[in-house]
Amino acid sequence: MESLQYQNGVYRTSQVRISLFSRIFPELSLYISVARIVFSGSRLAKRGRYGDAEWGADSLDSLRAFERVGGVFEVTGTDSFRSLGGPCVFIGNHMSTLETMVLPCLIVPFKKVTFVVKQSLVDYPVFKHIMRARDPITVGRSNPREDLKAVLEGGEERLKKGVSLVIFPQTTRTPVFNPAEFNTIGVKLAKRAGVPVVPVALLTDAWGNGKHLKEFGRIDPSKKVHFAFGEPVKIAGRGDEEHQLIIEFITGKLREWGGQVAENK
Repeated sequence: MESLQYQNGVYRTSQVRISLFSRIFPELSLYISVARIVFSGSRLAKRGRYGDAEWGADSLDSLRAFERVGGVFEVTGTDSFRSLGGPCVFIGNHMSTLETMVLPCLIVPFKKVTFVVKQSLVDYPVFKHIMRARDPITVGRSNPREDLKAVLEGGEERLKKGVSLVIFPQTTRTPVFNPAEFNTIGVKLAKRAGVPVVPVALLTDAWGNGKHLKEFGRIDPSKKVHFAFGEPVKIAGRGDEEHQLIIEFITGKLREWGGQVAENK
């Protein structure tokens, strides 16, 4: 499986030739490329032929498509989970569609993984076939108790099979990180399953959220894209300290990158 080329544990976008069309119409250029990737993956998924290799390849193609419209990536910290002997729970902030498209190519070359996603993603036209093929955990976000049960039981089942999980413990994706809205569901799952947590900080507002369809927002290649993975954290006691460590990792990285963090009083 092809993966990004890291130097000293860091991936940075190298010089990429950008067409005149992509410079003038970055949204149109990117969405045409992503549509081709999604339709092709969906056809394979409907035939039962969409495994880790296909998912990772499509994710990498999505990253490359973003680079071809001028997007610049910096990815750090993947060494922190490559050496883990078993599965883990990746817990990160959620900002845009970009991380859903790109995280698989950062993780899949080293670990089997799936996502906790909202139910609408597995019902979304075309894309639903890809998501269903990855055996995600779905939550409705209308009944917190049922969502917690689904994540704890479904998550433990997958983790015992060696499949790691990506969780975004926020009510919605937003360019402003609000620690007060960042819940402890990922920490609870990691404690229950006896696996470590890997914090994930990301700054992906280069792919904006749309007004009517959140997936289709403005593309701003001038905004650098950041992904940073922290050191694995074992959960002890109730997990309150570990939850705070994850929040501090994310807020620290966002401030370092010039991202937005809500100041709660």
